[in-house]
Amino acid sequence: MDIALTRHHVTLTPEPGANAVARDTAHRFLADAKEHGRAVPDPAPDTLLLLVTELVTNALRHTDGPCTLSLTLHPDAIDIDVTDTSPHPPTPRRPDHAGRGGWGWTLVHRLTESVVIRPTPEGGKTIHARIPLE
Repeated sequence: MDIALTRHHVTLTPEPGANAVARDTAHRFLADAKEHGRAVPDPAPDTLLLLVTELVTNALRHTDGPCTLSLTLHPDAIDIDVTDTSPHPPTPRRPDHAGRGGWGWTLVHRLTESVVIRPTPEGGKTIHARIPLE
């Protein structure tokens, strides 16, 4: 049985500062885990912040509604769930070396143990990414 040790959840709207709120939520999540004797080992905190920024940015940029960010600490992993209003999965793009993007979805897959996209009953989707704790 997998027991969640710490959970944080926030709803974000597509307005300036949403990514800062997402990163602040991730920082509070990590601080809460540490406060309860469950400090997250390196490099997972940096990976978490990077993935939260990437997934929330894309959810707010490529959909027409709010998104929710949920973070869950397990003994062996951190789960990141970003739920948005679009039923369409992310579309991988060829990375652009001139700085015009295309790296995010590849980055998400390289830094995680697994990525799963699930439809929501409301017609959107949840992207679930798991960061292993070594």
